[in-house]
Order: sequence, then structure tokens, then C-alpha cells
Amino acid sequence: MKVALIQQRYHGSKEATIKRTLELIQKAEDAQLVVLQELHQTEYFCQCEDTRFFDYAKEFEDDVTFWQDVSKKHDIVLVASLFEMRAPGLYHNTAVVFDRGRIAGKYRKMHIPDDPGFYEKFYFTPGDLGFEPIETSVGRLGVLVCWDQWYPEAARIMALKGAEVLIYPTAIGWFDADPEDEKQRQLDAWITIQRSHAIANGLPLLSVNRVGFEKDPTGCLDGIRFWGNSFVCGPQGEILAQADNESEQVLMYDIDTERTKAVRDIWPFLRDRRIDAYGCLLQRYCDN
Repeated sequence: MKVALIQQRYHGSKEATIKRTLELIQKAEDAQLVVLQELHQTEYFCQCEDTRFFDYAKEFEDDVTFWQDVSKKHDIVLVASLFEMRAPGLYHNTAVVFDRGRIAGKYRKMHIPDDPGFYEKFYFTPGDLGFEPIETSVGRLGVLVCWDQWYPEAARIMALKGAEVLIYPTAIGWFDADPEDEKQRQLDAWITIQRSHAIANGLPLLSVNRVGFEKDPTGCLDGIRFWGNSFVCGPQGEILAQADNESEQVLMYDIDTERTKAVRDIWPFLRDRRIDAYGCLLQRYCDN
């Protein structure tokens, strides 16, 4: 399965950013699966709490139609990350999967962060579609979104339901004022946790992140410098391809989907799970 991860920056407007996205997709020659980063059409507006940004979600249906047409034109499976208005006052951070011109399915982000510069709980209602792989012509895609990538439960459930690849559209970065050693720890943790999901579930994994500096419009914080480093790893966590931390890039790799069986045959983690002993996982904290 030939995949392309589109790592890019925000270009000052939705129109200019989409224009650049289309140019990068054009460069992803022969790709069967193209994955775009989280909230790829606009700036990462969750740096502050401002009701004007809810207007972005009003265009959800038009956005779906637009990217559906793009997937048809290029004859690709396309993962797009969109701001969905389900009803006035009810919004989701939603990944929609298009399969060569048809809507294959969607996933609403389940884990919603609320941290300085990442005020997503103000904008997004937690997803209610569960962790369901999406059936496409290139396989069953386990699509999750950004903050979901820190939770092994999400990746595990996708794997147990038959996902053949884990996919994480992402928007994550650091603050320029952070010390360099702290920046490196954060980046290492981000890569390591996702590689661990690939290993624990014996699945290839695609993680695509944005790049570039985006200023906080309120001035409360300086802004976020998104660290890129989009990557593809195999079912043993091996890094197969990786982008840098500042360039717009089409990261391509031809995944050997047959390796999942080979790896799971020698590392049978699913076989040895003690499902009779995991009841504690259904509690917030096991203090009883």
C-alpha cells in the first residue's frame, strides 16, 4: 500500500492553505492512501477560546463535498480532518475518509485536551462513534486523531476490531520559550508512544503533523511552533520514513501489509492477553 503523508504549514487563509494542499497532493504520484494533518484547512484555532471560530464549522458539508471530489479526481483514499457542526452549539473534531469519490466513513475525536494553547474542550464535544475501523479499497483504517495517540486503549480497540493500519492526523508543537532539553523530551515521548502502539498491536502506523509557527491571536501566549516529524513506522515500531521539523513535505512509503501476520506470528501479544484480569481498566483509577 503506497501511502503519502502531507506535512504542511498554515498559509494565512483557508483558500491559500487548501491551494497548497492540492499542490502537495499532486506531487504524491501513485499514492493509494493520502493522509492530511489535523484541522488542515485553517490555522490551529484552539490556541484561544473565541466563539468566532465556530463559524468555520458551518462549512462542514461543503468541505466534505470538496474533499470527496478531490479523492475522486486523484483516484485515492483520502483522510481529511474537518471541523464538524452537528447542530448549533454541538461541534466535533472529525476525520472523514473518502474512497475514490465516495464517503467511506468518519471518526469523531474521542479524547479532547484542555491545556494552555490547546483549548480544545471549548470547541469540541467528545466523539460518540466509538473506535471503529473504516473499510476502504486499500484496507481497514484505524483512524484516530492527535490527543488519541497518547491512549493505548484506543489503538488496542482499533486493532481488536480488525484495523490493518493505525492513522493519526495531528497538530502538536512546542513553545519557543521551552528549554531545548524539554523540547527534545516532548518530541521523543510523542514518537515513542506511537511506536509503542504499532509494536503492541503488530500494525503499521502513520502519523502526520503540521509545521510552522502560528501566533496566538490573543497575545496571551507567543504561539505554537508545530514540530512536524511526521513518520511511518512498521509493526515492530521500526521507523520507515520520517519528515523533518520545519519543511512542508510529501512523505511517501510503500507499506508491506503482509508483515503484520509475520510479526504477530512471532510476537503473539493478542494471544497472551489476560482479558479475565483487566476489569480495572473500566475504572477511572483502581483505588478500591
